[in-house]
Amino acid sequence: METTEMAGETPDIQAMERTGTGKGAARQARRDGYVPGIVYGGGTDPLPINLPYNALIKHLKAGRFLSTLFNLKVEGHEDVRVICRNVQRDVVKDLPTHVDLMRLRRTSRVNLFIPVELTGEEQSPGLKKGGVLTMVRPEVELRCTAGDIPEKIVGDVSQMDIGDTLTISMMQMPEGSRATIDRDFVIANIQAPSGLASQKDDEDEAEAEVAADEVPTTEMGPPDGE
Repeated sequence: METTEMAGETPDIQAMERTGTGKGAARQARRDGYVPGIVYGGGTDPLPINLPYNALIKHLKAGRFLSTLFNLKVEGHEDVRVICRNVQRDVVKDLPTHVDLMRLRRTSRVNLFIPVELTGEEQSPGLKKGGVLTMVRPEVELRCTAGDIPEKIVGDVSQMDIGDTLTISMMQMPEGSRATIDRDFVIANIQAPSGLASQKDDEDEAEAEVAADEVPTTEMGPPDGE
């Protein structure tokens, strides 16, 4: 039975322990409507599992499967937090054929892509002038603790004018999290609308032509002998 998770809670993923090993057991699992997988790490032995195909497809279609922390529930075993490290797919049908899950302790450090949310758009001077807000990075890879994974990171654009840029150093970074990229990279910017931008280009070209016309030219006489 699936449950609806509240925002910020760790979603459950159901599985069954897979009996038997080798390709034969994996093929049988697929015939029975399961996707075989393995759970490893966490200081204990690897556990072969079968994941219900339909439930797995639902998780994959929801997106961010490789960057979501799940609570793995396997009958006969304690619940454990896992993150997917690999989904093997059929090269022709592009459907999942095997899943690798890694156990995580609450104190484990992990790299995850976290969505970016922008606030203050209604107050932004640049947007009020008709500027265009461009989201350069809708999500950012963060190094964070498994027990305290942020749902999102927030950036404020309320003071941004046309030509201004929002960088990672200006974001509200959750405690215990940091970006995996060291440099101060761009998250979003506000650009002039295309009409104004092209108008400015025309003005720049006109100014350049005027400047060129104003450059004094040196008159040269006829070549010697003429």
